[in-house]
Amino acid sequence: MSFSPPPPPVFAGESYNIWAVKMKTYLQAHDLWNVVQNDTEPPPLRANPTIAQIRQYNEDCAKKYKAMSCLQSGVSDAIFTRIMACDTPKEAWDKLKEEFQGSDKTRQQQLINLRRDFENLRMKDSETIKQYADRIMSTVNNIRLLGDDFSDQRVVEKIITTLPEKCESKISSLEDSRDLSAIPLTELINALYAQE
Repeated sequence: MSFSPPPPPVFAGESYNIWAVKMKTYLQAHDLWNVVQNDTEPPPLRANPTIAQIRQYNEDCAKKYKAMSCLQSGVSDAIFTRIMACDTPKEAWDKLKEEFQGSDKTRQQQLINLRRDFENLRMKDSETIKQYADRIMSTVNNIRLLGDDFSDQRVVEKIITTLPEKCESKISSLEDSRDLSAIPLTELINALYAQE
């Protein structure tokens, strides 16, 4: 049974980082990501190539156009006009990345702001554990989408140390049954949900 992936995700100008992750995976599924990433031409054929070598060379040359087709199909018409003059898939990818993700300096500033937001998060009295966990994970996922390696253990520590007093008994009972310094994030959240 062969795998037939769905059409590429379409980027319309919102949530670039999420689209970029999906599109990268889409291109990898089609064995086209290296063409986008490296922007290299296949080496020229040697003298007296075999039929197999000619076929391979033609397939390698076509990858550039297949990748470009995927990128062009993966953006709305309004975004397409920004990359239609690009000659290579790498040029189109880099143009979208620069415009919608910003420069390294901009991304660094976004990371600083998101880390500050993370550090300032506290559970509100009116919030449920699920709502608080969703709020934390939204910030953490945005940090990860910008390429920062943000450990689950750091999130676990954040949740444990910022729960309000009304949750003290939940944390105490968890401490009695599990090692909180090594508990997986999903296990912590599920245990807190169960007690809520």
